[in-house]
Amino acid sequence: MIKKLFNRYFELVFWIAAMACLVFTNPAGPSHFSLCPLKAMGIAWCPGCGLGHAIAYLFHGDIRASFHAHWLGIPAVLGILYRIYTLIFPVNYLARMQRVDTHR
Repeated sequence: MIKKLFNRYFELVFWIAAMACLVFTNPAGPSHFSLCPLKAMGIAWCPGCGLGHAIAYLFHGDIRASFHAHWLGIPAVLGILYRIYTLIFPVNYLARMQRVDTHR
């Protein structure tokens, strides 16, 4: 029972917590650490670096700074919000299709 609840709600709680952390983060403030594995290996360029700053700037209403931090920040927020929505309101497509077939 607990494993089933964990499997169902872990991703939802993770995404909501991640978005809440980015809402309360000051993107212009000094950074203390990085979760980037490429930066940890000493590689200076990473395709995802700046995405967290872009999302934080977006939540603070600074769209221009968000776009300059990473141009995929806005699509990432939309994708994550859509994923949160689908986790809260799951749609069983197979059951829906069976109901449609029975009405024909």
